[in-house]
Amino acid sequence: MFSQVVKSIPNLLTIGNLVCGVLSITLNMSGLIMLSSIFIFIAAIFDLLDGRVARKLKVNSEFGVELDSLADIVSFGVAPALLFHSISAPSILTSLAFILFPTMGALRLAKFSAKPTIGYFKGLPIPAAGLPLAGMGMFFYSNAWITLILAFLMVSPIRFKKL
Repeated sequence: MFSQVVKSIPNLLTIGNLVCGVLSITLNMSGLIMLSSIFIFIAAIFDLLDGRVARKLKVNSEFGVELDSLADIVSFGVAPALLFHSISAPSILTSLAFILFPTMGALRLAKFSAKPTIGYFKGLPIPAAGLPLAGMGMFFYSNAWITLILAFLMVSPIRFKKL
C-alpha cells in the first residue's frame, strides 16, 4: 500500500502541472490575464518537481513520461499561446504564431518521446519556450516574432543542456 502511494507522488505532481495549465486557460477566458500567467509559472514548479521526485524515489515509468508530455502541451503550449493571442492585436502574423506555437511544442514533445537524449535536449524544451510567453503576458506585452522564434527553436536541431 505504502509503495503504491510513493509511486503515485510524481504523477500527482504532473497532474498539478496539468491542472495549473487548465486553470490558466480558464482564467484567461475569464479575462484574468495576470492570474493566468501566474498559473503557468506554478505549472513549471510542478513540472520541475515531478521528474526529480520520480528519479529520487526510483519510480520512473512510461506512463509518467507520457502523462508529463500531455500536461506540458497544455501548460506550456496551449495556455501560453492562448495568453499571447488574448493580448495581441489581431493579424495574420498573430494567428500564425498562435497556431504554430502549440503545434511545434507538440512536435518537439513527440520527437523527444520517440528519441530521448541524455545530457541535453535537442530543440528548446517546451517549458523554456512557454515561460517567456507567460512572462510577457504578466506585462500585457505580446510579440508575434518572439513567439514564432520560440516555436521554431522547439523543433530546431540546436542542443540545450539539461538542468
